[in-house]
Amino acid sequence: MLLGKRKQKEIEYYDREAELSGEEIKESGSRGGVSPFLLESYNFLRSFLEEKGKDKKILDYGCGSGVHLAWLAKIGKETTGIDLSQKSLESAEKKIKKDKLENKAQILLMDCEKMEFPDDSFDVVFDGGTFSSLDLKNVLPELKRVLKPDGFVAGIETLGHNPLANLKRKINKLTGKRTKWAAEHIFKMEDLKKAEKYFDEIEAYFFHLVSWIVFPFLNLPGGKILLKLFEKIDHSLLFVFPFLRRYSFKIVFIFSHPRK
Repeated sequence: MLLGKRKQKEIEYYDREAELSGEEIKESGSRGGVSPFLLESYNFLRSFLEEKGKDKKILDYGCGSGVHLAWLAKIGKETTGIDLSQKSLESAEKKIKKDKLENKAQILLMDCEKMEFPDDSFDVVFDGGTFSSLDLKNVLPELKRVLKPDGFVAGIETLGHNPLANLKRKINKLTGKRTKWAAEHIFKMEDLKKAEKYFDEIEAYFFHLVSWIVFPFLNLPGGKILLKLFEKIDHSLLFVFPFLRRYSFKIVFIFSHPRK
């Protein structure tokens, strides 16, 4: 498999992350044992998929170490996870075996920007934050291609308009906690417009306008209670002042009715 320099750097980064994480990755799938499902954004997306993705053929697009693969496999009829990081896939394989889901999930080494699946292969494509590591101009046509006519993409991404969050990303890039490409290609509002070229219906939901500042403290006493309080503040602000949505930390999107 011939890959460009940009992809090689992403692979090296995630291979290294998988090796460093080791046993730090708990059953929740996240380092330090903090489950993404403490957050309202992830719970919203999971609830949506539990209803709309039940007994469907699901693609976990850029599955990494398998953070989401097990619960997707429990929802879907058949779930496939793909990624270019071999070390991450090894971690994902262990999770699937531990949960005895080998008959419902398969894991493949594959380029998300040039998938080897036939057209109209999946009912659902799930994106759990992969887009920043990819080139969106290659991603969107591929997603459209592999989806069935009544299929949809359901994803969650970090949104790239909040100045404080962007400052943190710059620091992460300098300290090696993010690749240069990923730090500079966080999902933005204009990317929703790009998706309109490939999908007839675009839905977007916004989360964590202020509650994201609590994330580092979720394992501390009272951290989870504080999170719920701040998420209520998010709701109030985003409802009263819709122009603030672009400064949310997370966006959940549904792309449906792929244009053929």
